[in-house]
Amino acid sequence: MNTTAFTATAAAAHGPPWAGPPPFAPFLGAAVLCLLLLLIALGAFLTMRAKGHRPPWAGHAPEPPETAARRVLAERFAKGDITVEEFMERASALNWDPGQSPKGRR
Repeated sequence: MNTTAFTATAAAAHGPPWAGPPPFAPFLGAAVLCLLLLLIALGAFLTMRAKGHRPPWAGHAPEPPETAARRVLAERFAKGDITVEEFMERASALNWDPGQSPKGRR
């Protein structure tokens, strides 16, 4: 029997060495899946941020200084540290009408 015929018969029985998927194919599929999940998460994050929401890890938004000043003034008045006249004078300095809801809120 000829050697080339034997080699051709052996190759036909086992198939060529490049037949079938490469050995790294499962890892490539897992990498594409992870990339797809990351893109979905990034899209959700950017959509929430565009709507004005804060990310969950950022915590609460800091209190605006005007709100903090009004809260402290109301607490001092409630404790009796200041009189009604002082309270009204300081509230007018803050451009605040006590008892009225803040602008833009209901």
